[in-house]
Amino acid sequence: MPDTLTTMTGVILGGGLTLVGLVISFLVWRAKGPASGLRGVAWSLVPLAAGLLGLMNAVWQFVLSILGILMGLIFNPMVWAGVALAGLAVVLYVVSGFMRARGVGTQGRPKEPGAAKEGGAAAPPAAGAPTAPKGQVGGAAPKGGKKQDDLSEFGDIEDLLRKHGIE
Repeated sequence: MPDTLTTMTGVILGGGLTLVGLVISFLVWRAKGPASGLRGVAWSLVPLAAGLLGLMNAVWQFVLSILGILMGLIFNPMVWAGVALAGLAVVLYVVSGFMRARGVGTQGRPKEPGAAKEGGAAAPPAAGAPTAPKGQVGGAAPKGGKKQDDLSEFGDIEDLLRKHGIE
């Protein structure tokens, strides 16, 4: 491959790319309508304009530079060692996230479901304070064998609302 292009070669290359683009634009025009086709025609004229302006040599140099960089990356064992290490780092990071979520391999006690989010444990109820049985809102336990009403199933929801300051 030549390192540089002459002006005439740039115009010929730009004209060829423009012709290919115009054929594709015609097919797009018939398939998707005039708006998409005109957009394709506009992009198809860019290579010919670059060739006529003498910019095709700069475009050619850019493409050769990018290809040279990619070939250097593909066939360089040091690069593949770096890719392997980056992949290993990602895998280790993801595995450690799963381990932390499950509490495996962490220092200290596992989190208790009733613990406060601030890091402290939930305060035990005061001595002599009446506690509501699970599923019931209020201070006292139901009396006798009295059957609870149907609203007792909403205890968890009421606890959540109360936790957020909604009563």
